[in-house]
Amino acid sequence: MAEMGKVDHLKERPRAIEGGEDYAFAKLEELFLVPYIITPPKFKVPDFDEYKGTTCPKNHLKMYCRKMGAYTKNEELLIHSFQECLTEVAVTWYTNLEPSRVHSWKNLMVAFVRLCQYNGFG
Repeated sequence: MAEMGKVDHLKERPRAIEGGEDYAFAKLEELFLVPYIITPPKFKVPDFDEYKGTTCPKNHLKMYCRKMGAYTKNEELLIHSFQECLTEVAVTWYTNLEPSRVHSWKNLMVAFVRLCQYNGFG
């Protein structure tokens, strides 16, 4: 009987690895907040101080925008690269955002400040 359980388990593994019907990300596009981003040639994400939730979110946004100043006309790149300067609760928030709710860079900034208001800096 135990051998049958092992065989069933081995049959189930390839389905789990392949994703099967229950796999949450059946379409690759569903993983991206900005699905059709075009990255400029030779673009390299700058090094950012990560936001940990203990400083002013508005100042964090100012510093992010200053480092990304050359790309201010590319809102998709601003939105996509923002994850690089987040950590802990903030990065969890970012990864759980629904693409249909983020319509612009300004929209994302407002949502970020709203998220961080709890720390008294918002």
